[in-house]
Amino acid sequence: MKRVVSVSLGSSTRDHHVTLRLLGQDISIERVGTNGDVARAIQLYRELDGKVDALGVGGIDLYVTVKGRPYPLRPALKLVADLRQTPAVDGAIVRSVLERRIMQVVEAEMGEQIPVKRAIITSAVDRYDMAVSFDEAGYETIYCDLMWALGAPLPLRGIRTLEHVAALLMPVLGHLPLDMIYPTGEKQHTIVPRWGKYYDWGTVIAGDFNYIKRHLPDRLDGKVIVTNTTTQDDATLLRARGAAYLVTTTPRFEGRTFGTNVIEATLIALSGEGRVLTRDEVAALVDEFDFRPTITRLNSSTGDDTMKNGG
Repeated sequence: MKRVVSVSLGSSTRDHHVTLRLLGQDISIERVGTNGDVARAIQLYRELDGKVDALGVGGIDLYVTVKGRPYPLRPALKLVADLRQTPAVDGAIVRSVLERRIMQVVEAEMGEQIPVKRAIITSAVDRYDMAVSFDEAGYETIYCDLMWALGAPLPLRGIRTLEHVAALLMPVLGHLPLDMIYPTGEKQHTIVPRWGKYYDWGTVIAGDFNYIKRHLPDRLDGKVIVTNTTTQDDATLLRARGAAYLVTTTPRFEGRTFGTNVIEATLIALSGEGRVLTRDEVAALVDEFDFRPTITRLNSSTGDDTMKNGG
């Protein structure tokens, strides 16, 4: 049996394990959270090296790529510096493939459900392909990177502005400690409402779910949430606050969506290549599996209703 493990800096309460049969192969997929404990994460990577088919790097990116230029997050790279045998991926290639076309697919399936094309992306430098997708789909978009990451009341508008800011700041931000870049461990459970006028302004709220959740307002009436990794509890939280739809870029396995790092590691394991796959190889496998966004109606007279669930 193939085995994939995602070691995440996130909360262990989100841990999950499934065994699936894909492409005629049995595969075990597991997510292990370390509650922000960097030393524990490094230890797990060392212990699993050579014992599993592929490793996922969860809770942080190794690189942020904007307009084809990769910006390394150097503290994150230290997590996997000791690996010698097993390939480890943060899901960036899968994310690029899936998110590059996310709003084109959503528009085709439910465009009439989004009457006004206004969106906020909570952090767009790590969701650049998603930002391009929104831009090409004709959305007026605010990129909230400086607000969410640095607390600075500086909304960014325009894809070129995002690219220029990334080129200016990412070489510096890439050296910051991990817990300053991304909420880890118990911080993922803490909601501090902030930037409410931007949540109110956008008809679509997009980005990494932990960022979306971080400053979630009490009400999200009628909003469409476009994100990736969610659990049943996350969907319940959004439903209780009035969100209309939840769109996840990855398929749902046994009630939850795994992160793109898990999906990419799974594709590596199934390929049998024993190495990181190229973008073209990943794109071909994504098409073979027909991975499509999962669109779930959260608030309606009939309750939860999954409209589309690819993969």
